[in-house]
Amino acid sequence: MKTRKHKIPAILAIATIVLALLVSPALGEKPIEWKCQVFWSAAELSYKTFVDFTERVKVLTNGRLVITPYPGGTLVPTFEALDALQDNIIQAMHMWPGYFSGKEPAFAAISDMIAAYSHPWQKEAWMYYKGGMDMLRELYKPYNAYPVGFMFWGIESMVSTKPIRRMQDFKGLKMRVPQGMTAMLMQKLGASVVVLPGGEVYSALDKGVINTSDWATPSMNNRMGFYKIAKYTNYPGFHSMAFGDFTVNINEWNKLPDDIKAILETATREWGWDSYERIAVEDLKIVQELKSQGVEIIEWSEADLRAVRMVARDIWDEFAQKSPMTKKVLDSQKAWLKELGLID
Repeated sequence: MKTRKHKIPAILAIATIVLALLVSPALGEKPIEWKCQVFWSAAELSYKTFVDFTERVKVLTNGRLVITPYPGGTLVPTFEALDALQDNIIQAMHMWPGYFSGKEPAFAAISDMIAAYSHPWQKEAWMYYKGGMDMLRELYKPYNAYPVGFMFWGIESMVSTKPIRRMQDFKGLKMRVPQGMTAMLMQKLGASVVVLPGGEVYSALDKGVINTSDWATPSMNNRMGFYKIAKYTNYPGFHSMAFGDFTVNINEWNKLPDDIKAILETATREWGWDSYERIAVEDLKIVQELKSQGVEIIEWSEADLRAVRMVARDIWDEFAQKSPMTKKVLDSQKAWLKELGLID
């Protein structure tokens, strides 16, 4: 009996050492460390979900891969992130691919096909099962970059000082939108397009320089303070459903052991839905609060959504002429939209 009592602490000590070895990098093994530039500010929930993703990767790889995220503009200007990745100044980035459409217009076409989809699962299915991910990797390949996965933050909702209940209500509005397909669509619908940085939108709404703005989802718009001025918003949104990718330097990717590659691929898919669902929950909460604050929530009918999608088709076809790769990306998505029954 006495002998057994002496053995128990020894067994526990051995078990503790074995467990420590299992959950830590091998003795003497230096962890792989990546710097990752993110396009969100540190205040956004979408930045926090990315931080959670990097922490999960660290746990799942037993500390062998450590990804340090940096908020937008911290290391390099956002539009220069791909160049920094190519030069291995940063080893990873979480960006909206459309930022790099100056290098290849197809980056914009693949990251936000304006007024196309009704729900993120539809776009995600195209990405993973209809060739979209292969095309994204083809786009990034000349820049020594490899996209591992992506996330959605939801379909964006416009904020407005005037109600937008149907397509005809865009006529005569002064609208802040980014350059590209969004601006082309809104001009087609009769709005006057004003290009402004995000930091100037609040003031522009307040002074009447613009009547409405494209920005993000209700919870993100609320953090910007827009609803203090703009008492109308469309929800659910319909005009823009962009995604942000997680892309790494391809040489760094190739150095990874196969099990860490598999972990990253799986973890990015989980992060994608974690982001979308947490933001969606926050949006629902904010929408209820906005109603009590006198903000009118406008939901478009299916007939009106289909009508604006038909107008958007002309924009897709016009944009497709910008490069062979842009046409390939848009033609593939149009074929998928037909399968979904969203266009004829």
